[in-house]
Amino acid sequence: MHINFQPISNVLGALMILLGGCMIATSGVSYYYHSTDLNALLLSGGLSAIVGVALWFVRFSRSMEIKKREGYLVVFLGWVFMGLAGALPYYFSGVTPQFVDAVFESISGYTTTGATIFGDIESLPQGILFWRSMTHWIGGMGIIVLTVALFPLLGIGGIELFVAEAPGPTADKIHPRIKETAKRLWFMYFMLTVILSVILYFEGMTVFDSVNHAFATMATGGFSTKNLSIAHFNSPAIEYTISLFMFIAGCNYAMVYYLYKRKYKRVWQDDEFRYYTLFILITAVILGFWININVDGEIEKNFRSGLFMLISLVTTTGFVVDDYTKWSPGLNLFFFLMLFVGGCAGSTSGSIKFIRHTVFVKNTWLEFKRILHPRAMIRLKLNGNIVAPRILTHILVFLLVYLMIFLMGIMVITFIGLDFETALGGVATSLGNVGPSIGKLSPVDNFAWVPTNAKWVFTVLMLMGRLELFTVIIIFTPFFWRSN
Repeated sequence: MHINFQPISNVLGALMILLGGCMIATSGVSYYYHSTDLNALLLSGGLSAIVGVALWFVRFSRSMEIKKREGYLVVFLGWVFMGLAGALPYYFSGVTPQFVDAVFESISGYTTTGATIFGDIESLPQGILFWRSMTHWIGGMGIIVLTVALFPLLGIGGIELFVAEAPGPTADKIHPRIKETAKRLWFMYFMLTVILSVILYFEGMTVFDSVNHAFATMATGGFSTKNLSIAHFNSPAIEYTISLFMFIAGCNYAMVYYLYKRKYKRVWQDDEFRYYTLFILITAVILGFWININVDGEIEKNFRSGLFMLISLVTTTGFVVDDYTKWSPGLNLFFFLMLFVGGCAGSTSGSIKFIRHTVFVKNTWLEFKRILHPRAMIRLKLNGNIVAPRILTHILVFLLVYLMIFLMGIMVITFIGLDFETALGGVATSLGNVGPSIGKLSPVDNFAWVPTNAKWVFTVLMLMGRLELFTVIIIFTPFFWRSN
């Protein structure tokens, strides 16, 4: 086994120090609002920083070389360490008496799932509310990518970490150097968050609410500061604004960068972006008519609610303006299916993602042609380029593994004692990092009542979904630990 633990320890140390700094910075919000969680945030930040310093100074070897094995390990361990450390403010402040609840909330935040164990969110202290949103914002783009941008200070190259963190099938690079790519990603992420915060403030939100909801929107997370989520504000302007920014957050950030550079033709020529946009537009129109047929109310409001919930679920954000499970059985099934769509690869969204659906549908269509013309060389193309057999195999295997884990998750959750519909929805929303679901985990419910064992299962599923399955599964394969 040739795994170099020195860079793993150093990177984990840097992550923990950075995370501790974020907790201490969040304590400033607690201090400003005189909330009761100040000591909990300071203690959590201090402990995280101490662990980080200890990991930084551990010496396994002098080599700082990081390869694929080290890359996958540091990403997996990084998210586990972040999840455990991020749970400390909840636990120390007393808002979650059970540690499993604190870990669940922490992992849900970092993975941008947005599922919560809190019933009365508005009763939480401001520091904890801000920390919930901060975990979204950190996890949205991936704290690993942020660290990649800082790797010159660590003396470590970051390409292996970037590959492990974003294992999607596309290889779009904004800039040929991974460090510059990470910087550009975070610059766009930061600026979009600032812009949205300002717009929401002028549309009627407080500064605190606007920043928290901007964090959750751009991270496609879904944590809100209000019990009724976005429905609390009862504002068409806010709903349309958040819908637009959820759509942007669900785009490949390479396409967002090209839009910023006014390369509009390059953006529209991208198959995934084009299908993603057309799917949202066409489905929103059909959905609007469908809701108006089944639901009483103003026509514009029904269209707006349908559009908002469609984008919220497709981009895996999970914000809520209405309980779609009450509309009609057909609409309930439709929104359940949206849990499996996902935004674009290279975005902050979760689930399967449009690029995989696109390749699968195109290849299925071409397979019928191959049956009719068995001797013809019919190649699958994406963006005008032939898709390599390795990429096609990777996508098909991913879809199969996703289905297998989904079915196994349902079996485990029903064995624990949840009813089938709730198990179906809970596994789908956890694995897809969405948030709201069906059954007893509908948009107006929470996970507080879920048995402890089921919470641990959902937590693992959220982590696997965020790291797109393979990054987690490969760690537990025997050949990962072999020298050859």
